[in-house]
Amino acid sequence: MPEIAAFGQTAHVQIIMAVRIPEMGATSADNGGGLPLGRHTPTVQNGIALAHHRLSEIATQIGLSRAVARRSLLTLQHLGYVAAQGRQFFLTPRVLELGYSYLSSLDLTDLAHEPMEKLSQRVGESCSMAVLDGSEIVYVARVAVRRLMSVALGVGARLPAFAASMGRVLLGDKSDDELTAWLRENTFRSITAHTVYKTRALQAEILKVRRQGYAFVSQELELGLCSIAVPVRSATGQAVYGLNVSMRYSDDVQALARKKMLPALHRAREAIESAMARDGWRPLTISRNA
Repeated sequence: MPEIAAFGQTAHVQIIMAVRIPEMGATSADNGGGLPLGRHTPTVQNGIALAHHRLSEIATQIGLSRAVARRSLLTLQHLGYVAAQGRQFFLTPRVLELGYSYLSSLDLTDLAHEPMEKLSQRVGESCSMAVLDGSEIVYVARVAVRRLMSVALGVGARLPAFAASMGRVLLGDKSDDELTAWLRENTFRSITAHTVYKTRALQAEILKVRRQGYAFVSQELELGLCSIAVPVRSATGQAVYGLNVSMRYSDDVQALARKKMLPALHRAREAIESAMARDGWRPLTISRNA
């Protein structure tokens, strides 16, 4: 992978983030769900097809002058990360290299794949692992049994952290001051009729998750979808990943999740944490929100 030129590295990253799939008014509720389309479109190819931006739009979105934005775009175009069609710019598949390089640095394939495969086989459901990135979680590993959501989820998919079980176990690891700041800096909205999104109620729910050591979310992201998650901790005790199992809603789903899924999650977490300790794994400490 070619190195991004030293000039304007921050600007280059900002532009890559800006020239991604734009927020759109439609939601997956049109297909039976409640998640916003656009940001959570399952394939990068769809993102490339949708994310066409003019130079002026990019400069305005990231707060740079047109001249600086243009120089950065030309650099990214030279490196193959951005292409132009007329006056519009869009991302190319080469951007995937950046994500794959990040995933490779995590050593997740060797450390987590086998425990996650066993977890999925044990409970007969899909399981996933994610990291917290600002206001969202990003999927970094997944073993899928069947599709439960109306929007397909794979490695690199993003979901709002506040309404996701993996997001809540990672938010529960923040200190009181960090959590208060995070809640103040972000905005929340109802995704379904079941979403906990008002700040006080959300803070209380996250503190409950911290106390009990796991998060159970029922139909807050999409009707019919539930999940239960636990934090995966590094040798220092820091929660670095969320690990979850997703399942369909039923009247007894919460009892089932606690009785069957939670012990299996604990076993998988212990296997992953043991592998991390043996490997001498240390977390990458990159955060956009304290």
